[in-house]
Amino acid sequence: MCGMPQQPPVRSTPTPPARPDASMSLLTNVMDHSLDDGYAEAAARKRAAGDGGLPKTLRAKLGLAVGLVLAALVVTVGAAQARVAAPVVAKEREELIDRIDRETTAADKLEDTVDELRGEVSARQREALKTAGGSDGTELVGILAGAVEVHGPGVKLVVNDAKEAGTDGDGDPRGTSGFSDTGRVRDRDMQRVVNGLWESGAEAISINGQRLTALSAIRAAGDAILVDNKPLVPPYTVLAVGDGERLSRRFQDSADGLYLDALQESFGIRTNISVQDDLRLPAAPSVTVRTAQPNTENSEKGTS
Repeated sequence: MCGMPQQPPVRSTPTPPARPDASMSLLTNVMDHSLDDGYAEAAARKRAAGDGGLPKTLRAKLGLAVGLVLAALVVTVGAAQARVAAPVVAKEREELIDRIDRETTAADKLEDTVDELRGEVSARQREALKTAGGSDGTELVGILAGAVEVHGPGVKLVVNDAKEAGTDGDGDPRGTSGFSDTGRVRDRDMQRVVNGLWESGAEAISINGQRLTALSAIRAAGDAILVDNKPLVPPYTVLAVGDGERLSRRFQDSADGLYLDALQESFGIRTNISVQDDLRLPAAPSVTVRTAQPNTENSEKGTS
């Protein structure tokens, strides 16, 4: 009996067992593949972009070196320009100094000319006073006009602001604006004082060394009292030449003297008057000479 050839039994290939880390595919991929490939790829991209592949620290050093070279170049150029410009500046400075010296010399010459002209004017004024006063009245006319110095007996009157008169934060009585404070001596107060002294028989008057004439003006400008446009500061010292005892008595009894007493009692303005044996008053710095003319019209009307 022929039997069928016997076939070897078919055996299936066994399936390899699953890896224990099959569920950790991302971590496995990172561990199985080195990161060197990524670094190599990045280096290739830098070379393709033209980067020399220099370390960053070396590039920074090169940039710093270039900056220092440029800065040194700028400083060198500036120093060279300064050396070039130095002679020009020195020359301009010398020219300016020379110009200042010339202008100063010219100003000094002008001041000398002004002084000479003032002397000439004073001499002509004295001649005019001599002609107007005659041989007997020359001295009296000069005194009344304020053209000559005077000395003799008289009175000394000191007028000052009240102690509490309008001081500012620093205690300066001149620091307040205007004359709103009634404890301040005003220009019209000094006007009444001077007019009262003239009326009482004063022959010559000065205020703080400023000689008064028939044309003198006492005004106010801001916080200052002006006499012939020259500012004065308190206390105001008034010197009046005349018969001392009589002048003092007549002034204190006059309306202007009583006005001054009222200022002292009501507002605290300080005053003091005293009789002096010898006072010296300077001449006025400038005198305007005017000659009076007789009024012929009234005389003609009276005779017609």
